[in-house]
Amino acid sequence: MIPRYSRPDMVAIWSPETKFRIWYEIEAHACDAMADLGVIPRENAEAVWKAKDVDFDVARIDEIEAVTKHDVIAFLTHLAEHIGSEEARFVHQGMTSSDVLDTCFNVQLTRAADILIADLEGLLTALKRRAYEHKETVRIGRSHGIHAEPTTMGLTFARFYAEMDRNLSRMRDARAEIATGAISGAVGTFANIDPRVEEHVCDQLGLVPEPISTQVIPRDRHAAFFATLGVIASSIENIAIEIRHMQRTEVLEAEEFFSKGQKGSSAMPHKRNPVLTENLTGLARLVRMAVVPAMENVALWHERDISHSSVERNIGPDATITLDFALSRLTSVVDKLVIYPENMMANMNKFRGLVMSQRVLLALTQAGVSREDAYRLVQRNAMKVWEEGKDFKTELLGDAEVTAALTKEEIEEKFDLGYHTKHVDTIFERVFGE
Repeated sequence: MIPRYSRPDMVAIWSPETKFRIWYEIEAHACDAMADLGVIPRENAEAVWKAKDVDFDVARIDEIEAVTKHDVIAFLTHLAEHIGSEEARFVHQGMTSSDVLDTCFNVQLTRAADILIADLEGLLTALKRRAYEHKETVRIGRSHGIHAEPTTMGLTFARFYAEMDRNLSRMRDARAEIATGAISGAVGTFANIDPRVEEHVCDQLGLVPEPISTQVIPRDRHAAFFATLGVIASSIENIAIEIRHMQRTEVLEAEEFFSKGQKGSSAMPHKRNPVLTENLTGLARLVRMAVVPAMENVALWHERDISHSSVERNIGPDATITLDFALSRLTSVVDKLVIYPENMMANMNKFRGLVMSQRVLLALTQAGVSREDAYRLVQRNAMKVWEEGKDFKTELLGDAEVTAALTKEEIEEKFDLGYHTKHVDTIFERVFGE
């Protein structure tokens, strides 16, 4: 990813230096295990650790690879340059390149998952704070973009909290599923390496042994991982779209924080645009772009091919770096989001009580009017509000058929906002606990 949408901790996971360091640790731990089993001399295993403080020369490895056309061989050649050819004689014994590549990739994905989990936890903190801050801030709910019935801004934040909390669980599950390693040799049969080597390497790297691999770790794990990133990205877009809608001039119930010196338009000095959430909508598309290729990587020829390799070299860093940046940006947007309760109330009252239509409908049916007739009575008065700008309550009070079923006091009571917020505490307890 370009630096504009990258954060350093996540970028570092995918650097060549980090990759080669993980490759080295895999090989060194494997040598340790083989020495413990008496397969290779202990002094050779110890010699490998002479390179533990070495900064591997990426340019030199690239130079070797230009000749060998094989990245793992290029790395092993470079490692031998540091520790000596004789000392490196048993490095990679019984292993295949995918043992190194796949185990390393999963180490990188688990580290990336740890950052994303922390990102989600930070976002949840921000959403919870804003939910309680605006627990009773009444705003109009919308369906199809049209006024429906009253809700609260706190419930909007709580809804997003619940969604992101599910995503946190998904991310933790995805991390657990991807945290496997394989040191099982060509086609995964352990023919030339003891399974205990795999167990030792995985233990040292914080992984568990893949129960059965071929020459590669099964890619359904990776498909599930990237699908989870895609779902999280969609949830980011879900929140971003709501904020973008609220910031529309005709709505203006909330807006992104506009900092001192910020400019909204090169042409129109008055502009304050929802640029951050628009950016998040775009970044979500980039993350989801990784999902289909990850799914297509599941089907490989026989015990392996490398059709998945070029895909993962791209989507691994791109999807995790982008999602990390997006989660951080969304957290900042939520933290600083400016809320306008007065505008929320003004918007709700724009159609003079129309949003209370269902309460009147239900009251009429409870008073003995058939549902069909009740709907007709309420709708004909509601249409006067839409088409003629009338006041809904006034029209109801002037409708003889309505007042034949409901008293003035009963009609008045149906316009109490508190009716719509009486279960907010119950919902909050469900979302946040006691």
